[in-house]
Amino acid sequence: QVQLVESGGGLVQAGGSLRLSCAASGSPLSNYAMGWFREAPGKEREFVAAISRNGGLTSHADSVKGRFAISRDNAKNTVYLQMNSLNPEDTAIYYCAAKAEGLFRVRVFLGDYEYWGQGTQVTVSK
Repeated sequence: QVQLVESGGGLVQAGGSLRLSCAASGSPLSNYAMGWFREAPGKEREFVAAISRNGGLTSHADSVKGRFAISRDNAKNTVYLQMNSLNPEDTAIYYCAAKAEGLFRVRVFLGDYEYWGQGTQVTVSK
């Protein structure tokens, strides 16, 4: 079983950047496909980005394509979400998630994931 802890959230002005980190413990990160999701006030949790176990495959939601990038460093047991050109619509709690998976799969559906972090708040001001 893997435990996940997100960090790197905060308050940023529109147009700014943040990098979120998700640190894994209890089990090697390399065993898991990883994803980032977000939940804005009054809205359902939605997919943001996903990455395969070896980092060779990624997927990003249309709303963040070209602005956000998911990556991973299995040696550091950490997954990242680089967020650029942030706008107020990106304000949400961001969660990372893990699923034991084959090497070359990405998962984009919330229900596919087995383990979740506690989330980190990202607030983008106008």
